[in-house]
Amino acid sequence: MNQEPTSRRQSVRTLFRNGPFTRYITGEAISMTGTWMQVMAQSWIMTTLTDKAVMLGMVTFVGSIPIVALSLVGGAFADRHDKRAILLVTQVVQICFALLVGWLVATGQIHIWHIILVAFFLGISTAFEMPSAAALVPELVGKDHIATAIAVDRSVFHGTRLIGPALAGYVIGIAGPAAAFYANALSFGALIVALLTIHPRVKGTAHEEAQRRGSIKDGFTYVRSDKPTMAMITLLVATVIFVFPVMMVMVPLYAKYVLLLGPGKMGMLMGVSGIGALTGSVSLLGVRREYRRRLLFAAVGCITLALTSLATAHRFIVAAGSLVVLSLGVSTLAGLTNTIVQERAPGPMRGRVSSIVAMSFFGLMPFAALGITNVSDLLGMRNALLISAASYLTAGLYILNGPGRHLREPPASAVASATNDAVGADQEAEKGR
Repeated sequence: MNQEPTSRRQSVRTLFRNGPFTRYITGEAISMTGTWMQVMAQSWIMTTLTDKAVMLGMVTFVGSIPIVALSLVGGAFADRHDKRAILLVTQVVQICFALLVGWLVATGQIHIWHIILVAFFLGISTAFEMPSAAALVPELVGKDHIATAIAVDRSVFHGTRLIGPALAGYVIGIAGPAAAFYANALSFGALIVALLTIHPRVKGTAHEEAQRRGSIKDGFTYVRSDKPTMAMITLLVATVIFVFPVMMVMVPLYAKYVLLLGPGKMGMLMGVSGIGALTGSVSLLGVRREYRRRLLFAAVGCITLALTSLATAHRFIVAAGSLVVLSLGVSTLAGLTNTIVQERAPGPMRGRVSSIVAMSFFGLMPFAALGITNVSDLLGMRNALLISAASYLTAGLYILNGPGRHLREPPASAVASATNDAVGADQEAEKGR
């Protein structure tokens, strides 16, 4: 009865005895805190420059265009080259743009077009960063610890989300919004140091190296052939269309113009959602495989309930509680879908599979952001939230009752992998002769 919890605790302890993983996750925690500070500061700056939700959606739209165009290239690049080097370059690029925007804000020269242009160039960086980061974490740990490593990584992501926006609100109140951008630039140093201490990936077998040099089409072929992977990507797509625009784009305007909050309370509202996100991520450490589909149903229900509650909230405490539930559901769903996809993906193709997931997210995010924000401007934010809730519930139930029923099937790569292993063994034996 206690074997499963004991195994999970041992897995976590083993992870943190892994020096490269521990250094990476520590650097990421510091860097992500700075990133969340900048997200909140940029949201606050945007609300001082415009009161139109569609303009916030435009920033997301423009920033996503290069990710749509280049993420598949970034995934193939991650499979073929040193992921650490790719991440080091992208961190330096983000430092430069954080310093630039901070300077524009500090000197009073910031305009909406500056933020839109910077979002475009950061999108190029993200197209190469995301597949490399997603594929690097499984490489730092053994295959048996991939699910735990992803859960820890997600916990760090959402734990910093709890701290970053609230800290940014405090910093903005004391030193102005530019300070949050400068703090973000400084925070990247921790991740850069961690990446410099990680050794390059050990070269694989001839077959694995050939897979790494494969085409982008190979990634799509794998995803189409593996029903659970396809189901998880489809569920993530539905979340992107109906939920992420609310969380990533509309919350600042919701806080300022619906609840009439200042920067301090806005930072608290954005930060408090990290409580639910962190809880959802940590809970994944204890989820048994046979319960994953049930938990996905629960996550869809939480998200729907939270969106409905936000649509009717008039007080800060109700909105804050709704965001906690919303982030709990989204964090659980995103963590589980990502874990299932990463566990099933062949190692040499993980960068390309990760890039397909990224493209599914960012490929629709621009249109979803503009769609929901336009609905908000036309029908009101509360009505837009109700429409999102009803649409998401319908889509989520359809996916989980349809292709989502195949979650416990073995990976499509399992048979091929076994065949390749046998072929590889025969080749090695032939060489031995």
